[in-house]
Amino acid sequence: MGSGAALKDAYHRPKEARITEEAKAWVSHLACSKPKDLGYAAELWTRSALARHVREHAPKAGYASLAPAAIATVHRILAEPPLHPERVKYYLARRDPECETKRREVLLVYQEVALQNQNGAGMIPMIITVSVDEKPCVQAGANPAPDLPPLPGKHSGLGRDHHHEYKRPGRCSILAALDLDSGHVTARVERRHRSQEFVALLKDLDAHYPAESVLRLIMGHHSAHISRETQAFLASRPNRFQYVLTPKHGSWLNIVETLFGKMARTFLRHIRVQSWEELQTRILQGIAEINAAPVVARWKEFEALTTG
Repeated sequence: MGSGAALKDAYHRPKEARITEEAKAWVSHLACSKPKDLGYAAELWTRSALARHVREHAPKAGYASLAPAAIATVHRILAEPPLHPERVKYYLARRDPECETKRREVLLVYQEVALQNQNGAGMIPMIITVSVDEKPCVQAGANPAPDLPPLPGKHSGLGRDHHHEYKRPGRCSILAALDLDSGHVTARVERRHRSQEFVALLKDLDAHYPAESVLRLIMGHHSAHISRETQAFLASRPNRFQYVLTPKHGSWLNIVETLFGKMARTFLRHIRVQSWEELQTRILQGIAEINAAPVVARWKEFEALTTG
């Protein structure tokens, strides 16, 4: 140990801890409950509310040592597990009994497409895979006053009127199909997403691709996908379309979501228009710009996303 260690005062507890492990466990148990279940209005604890509840109820619960407990005391107790009852972390409950089966099927399709792109670059496959989904409720305001360009010495960024009276020309839904072989996007901008709008997208896909190919559609559960009107159109084009459905509440498995994210970061960001027609035109223009430099979604990138 050496003489240096001998000069140091070793850790020792001068007396038994006033707050026992059982008392700490009681506080942790309270933190894991909801205030509303104990008669309060709040959904989550704050440290001050939890400390106040501890002080008021500790003696009756048999933990008199906690009667003077302050916020700092509660904070130290909760730091040991650690627990954060004031925070919310979202998760996705699996409500589809076939979740794992569907998830595996979707990922195997992505893997198959990646191998197809690697081994048959430049060739048109007989089975063309497209990822289909909708981005609903897209809207943009109309500026009450003109935007001001960046001006040295005044404002380095775009100047925009801060009043809140701007008009909303309307909202739209973007129906998009992302080609996983080429990166091409087939899309429609509609006021609504019903069977007739979905069938119109299917007709666009039917017209765009060679008649001898099979179009494999990866998509989620939407009533328009299986409606009577949609089924009638599919029956008129036998063996042309093939569905691969993601699990219910599993739209995050649909790789077209990365396309919608790209739209949100680029041409939809801070967009302002004067009419619904301009909104439609601007979105279709943004999609045309994406198609001018298409990016093929890679399997490894998506694998990292789903296993992260």
